[in-house]
Amino acid sequence: MDRRRVFVLVGLASLTVPRVVLHDLGVVREGTAVNAALVFVPFAVWIAVAVLRAANPFPALVAVGGISGVLLAVTHQVLWGAAFDEEPRLGGNLADLDPSVQTVVLRVFAAFSGFFTGLITGVLCGLVAWGIARAVRRSRRGEAGEGADLQGRP
Repeated sequence: MDRRRVFVLVGLASLTVPRVVLHDLGVVREGTAVNAALVFVPFAVWIAVAVLRAANPFPALVAVGGISGVLLAVTHQVLWGAAFDEEPRLGGNLADLDPSVQTVVLRVFAAFSGFFTGLITGVLCGLVAWGIARAVRRSRRGEAGEGADLQGRP
């Protein structure tokens, strides 16, 4: 894979970082229009770029989603202290674990959760982009064949 493609994949994945930072810092709250824009605009850009530029949008967006998941997991880890007023703790049978062990468990699960959230988002966006690209190709074939019979003859 050439540098330009890597740059595009990382650039697209990076579009999801501002929402994570602003959310973890408490600047943006869920349920607001700003939050919705920060959530959905990056995915719309992913889909548009993949449909317009990628030969096969599905694997391209799975890769973007995976990179986004890594960025999400790392950002959450870096902003962990700012995201919580007090350190989160486990409950139930695990509440008696040493607090440092609880922190490790929570951070590991948060990292995996962030990565898989990005990856699944990439898969879903990839499916949408693949469907759109397929419909566009089918539509172009139909336009090119207007006036032709079933064997493609005018």
